Amino acid sequence: MYKILKNTMLAVALVCISASAFAQDENSGVVRRRSADRNAPKQQDGTVVTERMQSFFSEDNSSISDADRQWMRVIYRSIDLDKDKNAPLYFPEEPVDGQENLFRIIMRLLAQGTVPSYEYLDGREIFTDKYRIKTRDVLDRFYIPYTEAKGSTEKNPKFTIDENDIPTNEVLSYYIVERWEFDTRSNRLRPVVEAICPVLHRTGDFGGDALKYPMFWVKFSDLRPYLAAQTIFVDDDNNLPTCTYDDFFTLSMYDGDIYKTRNLKNKSMVQLYPDPDNLKKAQDSIQNRLDTFEKKLWVPTREEVIAAREAREALAAGKSDSTAIESAIEKTSPTRATARSTKRSTKRSDAPKAKKPKVSKPKSTSSSSNAVRSVRRRK
Repeated sequence: MYKILKNTMLAVALVCISASAFAQDENSGVVRRRSADRNAPKQQDGTVVTERMQSFFSEDNSSISDADRQWMRVIYRSIDLDKDKNAPLYFPEEPVDGQENLFRIIMRLLAQGTVPSYEYLDGREIFTDKYRIKTRDVLDRFYIPYTEAKGSTEKNPKFTIDENDIPTNEVLSYYIVERWEFDTRSNRLRPVVEAICPVLHRTGDFGGDALKYPMFWVKFSDLRPYLAAQTIFVDDDNNLPTCTYDDFFTLSMYDGDIYKTRNLKNKSMVQLYPDPDNLKKAQDSIQNRLDTFEKKLWVPTREEVIAAREAREALAAGKSDSTAIESAIEKTSPTRATARSTKRSTKRSDAPKAKKPKVSKPKSTSSSSNAVRSVRRRK
């Protein structure tokens, strides 16, 4: 009896030991996961960017492969912050209720060594380690005061910049690089922002017009995890922040002028078209080709061909009736033409059918009777 009790107690002890060891393994796993989250970069505003967020917003995840990319064009735009549509990138000038403008976010990330910056080359944007510039050189070049932050090392320098020393009021425009890619998987043409460059507008000691100083390039894929965490409002009628900086660029909510396209001569639009009128026509032509690129991929219907021919004939005849021309142009839209034909067919089907009047037929006589014989009988 004593041996049986001893064996039972020993078995219970072994079960308890194994259960505690299993619990310790689970707890140790939880601790390791927490330590991994603890090592994730944490910003001053409390934003934590994990490896999963970085991989989600990485360039490899957002772009398509070369096998599916059949057409691409690189566009350089200048975003003027004086335009009302681009105002969300400038305001607020000072941090208000945890909201910061775009330039403050970029400078804070550079000072903490979170994102790299690349040298601004006139028309040759190369985002490799060879052209990567140091944050200290950027701050010294543009006379931005700074102090070395706690934990700064020679290999991983970190800086502290006072909020009043950040030249937010001088960054009045941005340069961006767009890639317009046609994806054969979805048969869509979409713009992808590749890089952003803040531009300083500074006047000289003797006044005059402000000169533009492009500062550096920052890859948009490196900024996306942090821009997605900053909400903004883009409408004066609705002060509720309904989107983020990432949405602002991804959905092309900005208004930018084309100042260059990638070409063999590596010339800007001003160099190619010195005349202002020709420059404006060239910019509009490029934008129009980008907007109508998808429409040229499909064969027009018979109704669209007829409507386009009528519109050309109306323009050639020089008719002053703009309503007729606009109605002919509207017919070229497949959706409107389909909706119009559907509406017409619905009206026709819904219209009550007119009843045909019944025609009374004369009563037939015998098979041998006819009109001639009946007349003769009446006589």
